[in-house]
Amino acid sequence: MKWLKICVLLLCAVSPVLADDYHWNLDADGITIYEHDAVAYFTLPEGSDAVKGKKEFSYQWEDGLWYFANAENLATFKADPTKYIPQYGGFCAYAAARGYFAPIDPDAWSIENGKLYLNYSKRIRNKWLKNVDAEIASGDANWPDLQKP
Repeated sequence: MKWLKICVLLLCAVSPVLADDYHWNLDADGITIYEHDAVAYFTLPEGSDAVKGKKEFSYQWEDGLWYFANAENLATFKADPTKYIPQYGGFCAYAAARGYFAPIDPDAWSIENGKLYLNYSKRIRNKWLKNVDAEIASGDANWPDLQKP
């Protein structure tokens, strides 16, 4: 199982990402955050599991299809998408801080300074949170280079 995780991480780190100007973490159907509601993260108590969205409350924005749990969250997102999108294209924040792409676990999240950050796992999120300001500074510095083809 450990080798499988390593292979998945390496594959995600070197595979091309489907976006014109911005790398988004999309599944094979172009859906973001594995069908989870980006707005709901901002209403959840810290440590809660993410909220799965529904197809009937989906919205195409940028290169991704975003799912929401209800019409209210969909309307909230439409009013100001950039307020709710996860940082680093929805890829693992810990990986971005180290200069590569990695997938995420939608339940491994945190809100820092009003922004949503996702991580590969809860264990990685906990490591990332130990020095979150430095991790964000590093991720922000690396992100422009990760955008280059």
